[in-house]
Amino acid sequence: MALVDPKFPHTVGAAVRAASCYGVRQVWFSGDRVRLEGAKRQRLPREERMRGYKEVEVRHADQFFDAFEEAVPVAVELRRNAESLIDFVHPEHALYVFGPEDGSLGRATLAQCHRFLVIPTRHCANLSAAVYTVLYDRHAKRVHDGLELPHSTAGDFDEPDHMADAVGVAWGG
Repeated sequence: MALVDPKFPHTVGAAVRAASCYGVRQVWFSGDRVRLEGAKRQRLPREERMRGYKEVEVRHADQFFDAFEEAVPVAVELRRNAESLIDFVHPEHALYVFGPEDGSLGRATLAQCHRFLVIPTRHCANLSAAVYTVLYDRHAKRVHDGLELPHSTAGDFDEPDHMADAVGVAWGG
């Protein structure tokens, strides 16, 4: 998955969280508006970290297409002739490319994409919601087709125990 010129660190964090939830191993982002913490500038802001993040590699590069030889770049963008997510058949090796929170993908990026996907909503979804929606749709369709097992949080939930008390639920049994 790639985020083109995201505006906020918390958006990158939400994308990494979604990637962790759905088994995506890398999140790439381009541009210079987001600066991550740490010596290698690969650490998410404190409020965006969770245990599962260590399974997701966060990479910053403006030419991220060069890193994907077999991938099918899919621009998630509102544009004429884009495929609706409702009927979309996800490529086996999809590279989902999301535009910034405050704009659209540029011509150079769109020229690299082989397919175009639109999330049919009444209004524009924010970037974090778009990432979660696409990854959930891919997972749900793969489960339906018998290509993937459904994920389960039973007994493996990643929130502190005190959260269960706060919301009135008991995790795991």
